[in-house]
Amino acid sequence: MPILGLAPCVKPQRPAHFDIEKVIRPNILSLHPYRCARDDYQEGILLDANENSQGHSISLLGKTEELLSVLDTDLHRYPDPSHDHIKARIAQLRSLPDPKHVFLGVGSDEVIDLLMRVCVTPGREKILITPPTYGMYTVCAHVNDVGIVRCNLNLSGDHGEGGENGRFSLSVNDVKAAVSSDPTIKLIFLCSPGNPTGTLISLESLRSLLEYEPFKGIVVVDEAYIDFAGEDASAVSLIKDFGNLCVMQTLSKSFGLAGIRLGLALAQPPLIQILTNTKAPYNISTPTAQLALAALEKPSLATMRQKIAVLLNSREELAQSLAGLSYLGLGPIIGGNHANFLVVPVVDKATRLPDNGRSQRVYKVLAEENGVVVRYRGSEPGCTGCLRITVGTPEENRVLLEKLRNVLEVL
Repeated sequence: MPILGLAPCVKPQRPAHFDIEKVIRPNILSLHPYRCARDDYQEGILLDANENSQGHSISLLGKTEELLSVLDTDLHRYPDPSHDHIKARIAQLRSLPDPKHVFLGVGSDEVIDLLMRVCVTPGREKILITPPTYGMYTVCAHVNDVGIVRCNLNLSGDHGEGGENGRFSLSVNDVKAAVSSDPTIKLIFLCSPGNPTGTLISLESLRSLLEYEPFKGIVVVDEAYIDFAGEDASAVSLIKDFGNLCVMQTLSKSFGLAGIRLGLALAQPPLIQILTNTKAPYNISTPTAQLALAALEKPSLATMRQKIAVLLNSREELAQSLAGLSYLGLGPIIGGNHANFLVVPVVDKATRLPDNGRSQRVYKVLAEENGVVVRYRGSEPGCTGCLRITVGTPEENRVLLEKLRNVLEVL
């Protein structure tokens, strides 16, 4: 069955074992998407969408200049349903052929939910996740009545951190065994760099899964933190060769725009068209779209890269300072350090073993008595005793280190 809205393709499908029409649920494949007013016309005297012709009702008295600029954006009109200008800039930024390789969602969370809804039959089929990983995969699976298969990352540090075989590397053979034994697994969710691991999954490991003939589903790579990981780290470079790959990204992290909630799916056009057919008609608001366009202008991109460089330098300085607290019962940082945070275990002062109880006490006292909030991750596999610490501004990092030193001395 052809995908509605997608022109027929005469090129051979790659990889040969993948057929997207067998991955997508039949009811989604045959879905006739809702056609909204702005799909037809966006200019002229617009009397087709039952918008309020009198405009918004927000008083302008006492409003800041920034808010006034937002209010002056035809907020009484529905937004562009496709936002092709944003998609074109993203495609150019990520070296993709055209906007047909880009889908926009309300944060990456909408993309996660949509992928499950279009691919995985509730009550019958499953996803595979690789703990420790982002918690929303599990939440969305439960919401959609989708089964979960768990295949832990490599939790041992015997071979160093990250890479092919180090701590938090992908256990490729275990994942292959899991999908081979259970054909109901439709999606593999991988987080790279991981959350909470901060560790890249190698492109060699990803390619091995994408080429694995027994798995007929889609490999989803969540790259929320990819811009902190250096050049040539992204799986986007594999999209041209693999129709069974979907890469998720966001403007929340490296762009510093968590408040506008804009996530991306990057993939070959068939999957992008399926997501487009299924999404809500006006999912990206006008203010979000305008801020995204501004963030994707060349001067803004240059500023973004400068800020990443500052963050990376601060990450290194913070790592060195945390190492200096070892004598107070702070263990060595774990993971690949490829994101804008660090993961460090709180250890028992006597045994030097990671200690969840002490870590929780440090976490609570930092937040409730010292006003410094980090994230306790000790309940995650391979993260016993761990705190996840976001790299802050120089002043925030200074205060963190001062308060953390004081708390570790007492507890």
